[in-house]
Amino acid sequence: MNKKIILAYSGGLDTSVMLKWLVNKGYTVIAYIADVGQKEDFNKIKEKALKTGASKVYIEDLKKELVEKYIFEMLKANAVYEGKYLNGTAIARPIIAKKQVEIAKKEKTNILAHGCTGKGNDQVRFEFTWMKFLPNVKIITPWRMKDWLSKFKGRKDLINYAKKENIPIKVSLNKPYSTDENIMHISYESGILENTKCKPKETMFKLTKSPQKAPDKNTDIIIEYKKGIPIKIINTTEKKEITGSLKLFNYLNMIAGENAIGRIDIVENRFIGIKSRGVYETPAATILLKAHNDLESITLDKDVIHIKEILSLKIARLIYNGFWFSPEMEMLMNAIKSTQKNVCGKIYITLYKGNIIINGRESKKSIYKKSIASMDEEGGFNQKDSSGFINIIGLKFKK
Repeated sequence: MNKKIILAYSGGLDTSVMLKWLVNKGYTVIAYIADVGQKEDFNKIKEKALKTGASKVYIEDLKKELVEKYIFEMLKANAVYEGKYLNGTAIARPIIAKKQVEIAKKEKTNILAHGCTGKGNDQVRFEFTWMKFLPNVKIITPWRMKDWLSKFKGRKDLINYAKKENIPIKVSLNKPYSTDENIMHISYESGILENTKCKPKETMFKLTKSPQKAPDKNTDIIIEYKKGIPIKIINTTEKKEITGSLKLFNYLNMIAGENAIGRIDIVENRFIGIKSRGVYETPAATILLKAHNDLESITLDKDVIHIKEILSLKIARLIYNGFWFSPEMEMLMNAIKSTQKNVCGKIYITLYKGNIIINGRESKKSIYKKSIASMDEEGGFNQKDSSGFINIIGLKFKK
């Protein structure tokens, strides 16, 4: 019987205890660490996994692929969950889970495990992806298993087990919240934040300054797009140009954070039906979303924009709910791709104390015509025609 298991391992309390628990159950555990941009010492995490009992450790650098094939694709769709959440955690799970399947195939096993709880969203994001790429997958989910739940009621039991098994940990029962970090964002949840009245402390934030501490001066930038994808950042304040997907995204994270851009505090509706309070920092993506939306205003047809608004809502929900690799997502993203061929041009932006101020936009693909829009010239538009237009549309109001 094959007892080799690939565990998605972060090095935190839950997955460290999980690793040892699985080893004690007779599994050969291979720890898989996904580098999606979290600021961690991966060599130390690897060393910890091996000391805890892992037979092997994989560390996969997924940052560039995450930015290019997931984050940029999502931003092309303007996909924002419930009008607020930019899906920072949700967009990273499919690539992590897909790579886990690739490791399983390499190691000739179909047993996969994660440390997600039964109350959260991440369990479906992992497992739907596993089912897509490894249909005969055997899924081990300790937080939904009777023997795990009977042993571990909460953090106190996990900490006691870690001490008993000599697992090195740096946590206490007083940890005020939990975090998830990748190159796109950091989330803060649970703990003191479960009280919806509790104001987050300024010391909590890692990526962004508060507006009060942001510079008392403008940062002026130009973002250049090609087919809906950002290809260049020009900082006109510092006379600097940045190209390359990863460099561009990291640089925009930095200057957005310096200018207090990207914080939100929301209560969202989880796929499983629970309301959850989350505080998020999403610096670069917040700017890119607004800039992309603005560029579409001069490069997309009116009805295409209105239809795309509907598709964006659906795509955001699919991403949030773990359906990135679903047939319906493929269909919708193909539709989005067809809208982006002319979304090329430049957006002129000022960043100032949490504000993203659009100063102008230009595109060789623009369908905005000054002569038609102008109040000072006819431009080929016969204003008398508007009477017939209004009369026909207005029939319904006369009935």
